[in-house]
Amino acid sequence: MAPIRRSAAALAAALLAATPAGAGVSAEEAARLGAELTPLGAERAGNAEGTIPAWDGGLASPPADYEPGTWHPDPFAEDEVRLRITAANAAEHAERLSDGHRALLAAHPETWEMRVYPTHRSAAFPAWVYEAVVENATRAEPVLAGRGGVRESRIGSPFPIPRSGVEVVWNHNLRWRGVRCQRAQGTAAVTRRGNYRVILQLQEIGFPYGERTPSEFGLKYPNMMLAVKTKTVAPELEAGNGVLVLEPIDQTRSPRKAWTYSRSLRRVLRLPYFAYDFPAPDSDNLRTIDDAYLFNGSPDRFEWALLGKRELYVPYNAYRLHSGEVGAGDILRTGHIDPALARYELHRVWVVEGKLKPGQTHVYSRRVFYVDEDSWRIVVSESYGANGRLWRLAEGHLVSHYEVPVPLNTLEAFYDLSERRYLVTGLDNDRSPPRFFDGADPREFSPNALLYYIR
Repeated sequence: MAPIRRSAAALAAALLAATPAGAGVSAEEAARLGAELTPLGAERAGNAEGTIPAWDGGLASPPADYEPGTWHPDPFAEDEVRLRITAANAAEHAERLSDGHRALLAAHPETWEMRVYPTHRSAAFPAWVYEAVVENATRAEPVLAGRGGVRESRIGSPFPIPRSGVEVVWNHNLRWRGVRCQRAQGTAAVTRRGNYRVILQLQEIGFPYGERTPSEFGLKYPNMMLAVKTKTVAPELEAGNGVLVLEPIDQTRSPRKAWTYSRSLRRVLRLPYFAYDFPAPDSDNLRTIDDAYLFNGSPDRFEWALLGKRELYVPYNAYRLHSGEVGAGDILRTGHIDPALARYELHRVWVVEGKLKPGQTHVYSRRVFYVDEDSWRIVVSESYGANGRLWRLAEGHLVSHYEVPVPLNTLEAFYDLSERRYLVTGLDNDRSPPRFFDGADPREFSPNALLYYIR
């Protein structure tokens, strides 16, 4: 691994490692937000070489040619490739490559390359989200040192000036993702020979935690991070099945709850276990439940360390993948997605390492997350098996939905380096882009609602 720049936050984390984390940072420290730091806690300035620009607010409004409800025009379509990284020249760029990306290049030396484009710090959020995150800085408090959740936090990431690795994980978990979203999601598990089938689902997602003013949903479920209702519509043999998941914030108060509707049984059944390393549905055992969004759920089974920051080539501004002009047949290739459609940029990322705690169980013994400083999204993750070897690489190909604005993954790719297979989620190109709304009714996310949603 390349050297990691130790940030002030990382040094503070080392000093505080032996003591329980308290509520927030001081008012003097929080005053840096909106000054030398962005309102979300990123370094506002660019890097010394000028290859990472200063943050200027990101893509906070849509371009003139955008029509609501349509695919997002690529604001950077005229950019040219600055660098092509292959297995042959990967060693020259090792300082800015994750171990997982180096392994993927080595696994497919003839067909895979990383095309690096100019960096655009496009992440942007509504002004009221920034205000909430600044308020979180002085009052948010980890529950049970972060194992159980977060208190006194609202709307967005709770720790914009993090002091520990688990705080960064919670910044990812509680990042602002809108309030209500409808989307289509295609999932494809690609075999070694490049064969696959796309399982298409429709999803309704509510984020009561992210509401500016709590609606009936937020008032009824004040501990609710998100609720997801899913129904499968294709292929025909899978159509008619569904899942409902209710994800809490403080899991010491209430655990995650999940239900499934089976077309064959015609009943809604409570799922007794739907968390951690349980294999994700429709994944062909290529990712776990807590691999969703590159990580979700409780971080309590791992000991998290904040290692500092790196300048890294990561997937970003993936508007070529987020397009109605391409489909699964254009994106999916043997071994990996089409490199011509992927876009990589140089960004600063927080590096967080999780090691499995003694006495805990998980298929991963170690995880490394690379977290975008501008959005608090994990953009690259590496997962290690019980033998200590790198097992899986995951990428979140991000675009800014500038009409909201909010950055979201348009595609997630999970590469199993031992099986030489991969899984893609987020294929929506043959349908329509996500749609965003302001609120949700709690009755829409009940087991009965799942039954009527499927029907």
